[in-house]
Amino acid sequence: MPRVLVVEDDPRIRAFLIEILTEHGFAVHNSGDGFGALREITRMSFDAVVLDLGLPDLDGADALRMIRGLSPVPVVVATARDDEAEIIRLLNAGADDYLVKPFSGGQLVARLSAVLRRTAGSHTPEPGAGPWSAAPADLMRPVSVGRLTVDPGARTAVLEGRELRFTRREFDLLAFLAHHAGQVVSKRRLLSEVWREPYVDDQTVDVHLSALRRKLGESAAAPRYLRTVRGVGIKLVEPR
Repeated sequence: MPRVLVVEDDPRIRAFLIEILTEHGFAVHNSGDGFGALREITRMSFDAVVLDLGLPDLDGADALRMIRGLSPVPVVVATARDDEAEIIRLLNAGADDYLVKPFSGGQLVARLSAVLRRTAGSHTPEPGAGPWSAAPADLMRPVSVGRLTVDPGARTAVLEGRELRFTRREFDLLAFLAHHAGQVVSKRRLLSEVWREPYVDDQTVDVHLSALRRKLGESAAAPRYLRTVRGVGIKLVEPR
């Protein structure tokens, strides 16, 4: 059952989309704003995203760019903007297809199904994918920092005897920081060496760091492993 994230701020339209997609066999998750959608994408993997552009907290084009920084998941843009230049800009920014409102449920299902057929398997990372797959042998060895052990080769992270679950990008970020433990790493360097993709900005790193903190059992206000050096970057350290 394909898992789809619907991002739409209008409750009536959101309910309509959820109903239509559910009836056609999709497992539907939803968010009414951009940052909520980004949090969902860091928590689980989706087969596609249906993205409204008129969001209350983010311009949809900015949300699209940030989603592209988090995941290669196919994105179908749902927009009331029918300007050709705007549509071309969105497609160039990473959208896989678009629908101009108002549209029928049948149109949405057909476009979404076509995108899924076109991208089937293409956004699913192979085991070991990411910047570590072609890394030198010394970067594939397990690293322990305090009671946290990160093994890029096995793609596992164990904290105090408990294996943690991360998205692909979260793990890549944690592994990079672990292999540079004690060093302050700038966000620019993280974007360059961990993401290696266009359409990514500093806020994408912040979203991932927030997810890492949550899974490591800490927060920015009460850090343990992840320490921010204001104006410089982030470092992974042994808790005091």
